Amino acid sequence: MRSETKGAREVLTPDSSSLSPLSIGIDASRSLRIEPTGTEFYSRQITGHMLAEPNDRFAFRLYAPETPTAEAMRGAAPPPHDQRAVTVRTLPGNRLWTHRALAWELCRRPPDVLFVPAHVVPFLPPACLPATVVTLHDIGYRYFPRSHTALQRLYLELSTRWSAAAAQRIIAVSRHTADDLQRVYGVPDAKIRVIHEAPVQRAPAPGQDAGPTPVYERPFALYVGTIQPRKNLLRLIDAFARLIQQQQIGWDLVLVGRWGWLSEEYEKHVAASGLTGRVHFPGYLPDAAVAALMQQALFFTFPSLFEGFGLPVLEAQTTGVAVMCAKNSALPEIAGDAALLVDPEDVDDIAAAMLRLSRDEALRQELIAKGYENVKRFSWEKAARETLAVLEEAAAKK
Repeated sequence: MRSETKGAREVLTPDSSSLSPLSIGIDASRSLRIEPTGTEFYSRQITGHMLAEPNDRFAFRLYAPETPTAEAMRGAAPPPHDQRAVTVRTLPGNRLWTHRALAWELCRRPPDVLFVPAHVVPFLPPACLPATVVTLHDIGYRYFPRSHTALQRLYLELSTRWSAAAAQRIIAVSRHTADDLQRVYGVPDAKIRVIHEAPVQRAPAPGQDAGPTPVYERPFALYVGTIQPRKNLLRLIDAFARLIQQQQIGWDLVLVGRWGWLSEEYEKHVAASGLTGRVHFPGYLPDAAVAALMQQALFFTFPSLFEGFGLPVLEAQTTGVAVMCAKNSALPEIAGDAALLVDPEDVDDIAAAMLRLSRDEALRQELIAKGYENVKRFSWEKAARETLAVLEEAAAKK
């Protein structure tokens, strides 16, 4: 392995091989965030596990606006199967990086096949675009247009339409997303492959400290995810307030996650509901701290109004906590029979489910046991193998 600098910086240059392995270009720009959520988490995990697959038929070329650091890639996957088969092309640029820096690199040195793990295929003439596979996670902007500015909605609409049309194959992370792509954009079912995401173990290794973890005086129900309107947290808070007023419950509500769009509403709503000191917002927490809270929680609650996948549900089941989630979008598909499902728009239904889980130990243990079985359906190793097969299929089709 050796490093080079020539125009765009290139590191981990693979040795030449007479076997001519399939060159797979990967848009790694979404894998670099130190505190990943959503598509960033997926991008990091699927990329890392593809690189770790023990297969000598592939050579990987990662494209990124900056060189990935060890901190950014921590916990992504086992080390690459063969570091000589991994090249990182650092393409400086910020604004419209995909359609400028990445597009230019693809024109100059196209790989055999391009993998875009987060929605946006570069705008290039079909003759200049290599065989392409794109992962489309959801079309949430169609369900919740007010969550985005008019300019963001326009870009999401145009880029999704283009990506769906330009790619040889589309990966959908759930059957629900696949159905949406067919219904809204007319994507043929034969072009779509459903490949599920998977949880990762958030808990620290044996003997490793979980780090600073919030401590609460009372037992608590737990939510983990971005604090934003689509997650339906105002109704969750209202359901909790109703229980306190009617049942005098002795447990709190902890909402873990980065503040998102319209986040200022939540603390105001808590104060107006008289719940200060009973609803807690610890912010974004490291994985080990989240795992520690899940292990302590009475139950995990996820009443989201829409999910393309619903990874927090699987993470909770992996950790061994009973789950309550909404019965909409992809959530029943992912949760299986291992969650108590609720109508996310019915505050009374949410409150009744929370009360039941807080009092019914037998139900909690049943859901925990079913959760351990449910998560066996999902693994990043399986997702990586299936994704590599789709990339080979797309390369042969171009």
